[in-house]
Amino acid sequence: MKVSNCMTTDVQIANPEQTLQDVALMMGRLDAGVLPVSENDRLVGMITDRDIAIRGVAEGKGPEAKVRDVMSVKVRYCFDDEDVEDVLHNMGDLQIRRLPVLNRDKRLVGIISLGDLATKGEATGTGKALSGISQRGGEHSQTAH
Repeated sequence: MKVSNCMTTDVQIANPEQTLQDVALMMGRLDAGVLPVSENDRLVGMITDRDIAIRGVAEGKGPEAKVRDVMSVKVRYCFDDEDVEDVLHNMGDLQIRRLPVLNRDKRLVGIISLGDLATKGEATGTGKALSGISQRGGEHSQTAH
């Protein structure tokens, strides 16, 4: 199965100059915990509700702080034509629960999460990926920043 068969295509994008309050409100409306961040038509980061809590609020940043102050700038992604099994393995190794999905022209076309994969027929691989993701630490650990 290809990523394009499982991904969510209705993706909202944040701007690095938006405030944390604006992005938190957007996440609430969307019932989403992550947003890709784009500037000048380029994917420049990802912001999660956890980024807002740990890198924002816990470090004394207020609701007027900018997305660029707390977002993750090292963006991992996958392509829409990749096999789901390969992406799941990669997500487990990288300890990431969600990935932006690009087409081969490097345009954002969606986002894929473990939830998408679990509900669309890849439960076995999802369990293995979750096992890797759930290990403490890793490149995307909030304590590493």
